[in-house]
Amino acid sequence: MLFLGETQSSVMHLTLAAGMALLIPVLADPGRTWHRAILLSISIALALRYIWWRATETIAPLGLTWDWAASWSLLALEIAAVAGSISAFVMLSRTKDRGEEVDANLGWWRDGPTPRVAILIATYNEDQDVLDRTIVGALGLRHDNKTIHVLDDGKRDWLRDYCAERGVHYIRRPDNRHAKAGNMNHALDVLAADPPDFVAVLDADFVPHRGFLSRTLALFHDPSVGLVQTPQHFFNADPIQHNLNLSQSYPDEQRFFFDTMQASRDAWDIAFCCGTSSVVRWTAIRELGGFPTESITEDFMLTVVLQNAGWRTVYLNEALTEGLAPEGLKEYITQRARWCLGMMQIARSHVGPFSRSRLRLRDRWSVLDAGIYWLTTFPFRIAALVYPLLYWFFNIIVVDARVPDVISYFGVYYLWSLAALNYLSRGNIVPLINDVSQLVGAFQISRAALTGLIRPHGQPFKVTAKGGDRSRIQVQWALMRPFVVILALTLIGLTLGMWSDRFAFFDAGDGKAVVLFWTFYNLFVLALTLIVCVELPRFERHVADAPVRVDLVQQEEARPVWIAGLTTVNARLRGIEIPRGETVSLVIPDIGEIAASSLGPAHDGTRLQLLTSREQADALQLKLFAEDNVPGIVGARNWRLVTDLARRLAFTR
Repeated sequence: MLFLGETQSSVMHLTLAAGMALLIPVLADPGRTWHRAILLSISIALALRYIWWRATETIAPLGLTWDWAASWSLLALEIAAVAGSISAFVMLSRTKDRGEEVDANLGWWRDGPTPRVAILIATYNEDQDVLDRTIVGALGLRHDNKTIHVLDDGKRDWLRDYCAERGVHYIRRPDNRHAKAGNMNHALDVLAADPPDFVAVLDADFVPHRGFLSRTLALFHDPSVGLVQTPQHFFNADPIQHNLNLSQSYPDEQRFFFDTMQASRDAWDIAFCCGTSSVVRWTAIRELGGFPTESITEDFMLTVVLQNAGWRTVYLNEALTEGLAPEGLKEYITQRARWCLGMMQIARSHVGPFSRSRLRLRDRWSVLDAGIYWLTTFPFRIAALVYPLLYWFFNIIVVDARVPDVISYFGVYYLWSLAALNYLSRGNIVPLINDVSQLVGAFQISRAALTGLIRPHGQPFKVTAKGGDRSRIQVQWALMRPFVVILALTLIGLTLGMWSDRFAFFDAGDGKAVVLFWTFYNLFVLALTLIVCVELPRFERHVADAPVRVDLVQQEEARPVWIAGLTTVNARLRGIEIPRGETVSLVIPDIGEIAASSLGPAHDGTRLQLLTSREQADALQLKLFAEDNVPGIVGARNWRLVTDLARRLAFTR
């Protein structure tokens, strides 16, 4: 009876939290600081309540036993992870939108000359079609007083000739010292003979929208601003979205950071540079001696050294560029491991959180917060998979907890925090999917974090490969292997533990129930992670594609039709069949008439090969990639997410 009463009480706590969570959209305004502060203060209080319960009621007694070692080590990891969450809650209690400030200061230089902007496009091994998009987008910017410079560390003659055709500057240096940062510093030295007013940085696969420069330059009306950063959006699905068939229902993995966290950081005046899609004041970057080379993430470090010199970084949360997300899982993980390693290098540098620099307390907090994220999040994901195995195979008590307490302490904290964060981020935190996105690279990122702390220097810069042939299914066996092993051990341990007390026999039936639920959750996470490791074929497609009404000219007769898919080389007509090889033309708004040849039947229609001139191809590039809109989706569409994931699990598309 006592157990039943406690269970009812804990369920009432959870129900109360759920009811209050449902009222959040009605009572709270995410734009008001005090509303955000109340929501997240509750999360902090519940987090502290949970950790106190864990530390006082769920761990093994002190002593030189395996129970003690396992129980306390997991608690230590969990405390570190919760400390990172509390730091994030504090940071998210504010937010800033600079849209009105931009509108009020557009063209603030009216009484003087239009600022000259040098656009730097650093490249190493990207294909021509990738670079072509970026160069065409840069040429199409509304800001007239600009120069475009392609910085080629690949030393490719064909690219030099291509730049000459396009009328953009080509810069090649004698060596590749200091990787990307060194490449850009060499370009700054070249530009010093006739310096610009501002320098814009674009990765080779990032296309600027037409308003990129006019909108970002408006924020330099404040003479203390040294750098303006804008978010990174992507015109293709990242590997998590694509391999789980979620590109139309789940936002890319970086949306929470760029749309929510960076805006909150800006409200604290600690937004940081993310490299591409940023603009820096010439006098500020030259005062520093160029881009810092102590870290392979020169972008974040640039913000820190700018602040150390008295310059501010501000954040404009508008979709003003869009780029190519890593298409392969290996490249996706390589990129994030590089970010992690670079962050550890910054933490160990002369502007680290415990250095004797002139950094403000909030800047030290900023670096420390980022470091804690990389150091705790990914090792904890691994621990969450491994620790239940200690119970099933060795009867080691990891968490000695009763179900009513787990519901009351962890369940309430988790439910409220999930509801609050999703409300503030437009639904960007989805259980299971969020876990998978962190788990898939957890081993490599954890290794990078440890390596960066112990030996921060002498690590090679690994370029994130983009483009290439993605037309076939690829199974990433090397990435999959540790998850297959853990899944097999989990299934074996679960089977043995359920059928034999020889392996899992501690009698507090609740304790076994807690580990049982934990284990089943791990099975779901591992299964989805394995599916993510099976990379599905990719074809060029813009995630913001929507049907477009055009005129089809066939045998000298024009009729309106719908284009269901449009790229720079192909179009798919919906609901119409055209014999293979027949020549037609399409009249596309803002582009004009384009000749095309039928490639034969496609899904629900016909696929055409577009026979474009150079001018038409450029116009298509601008239409697809340079409009001032938001590609993809910015928040999860929960019901569609469930159906999309179900189709993927059923091996249908």
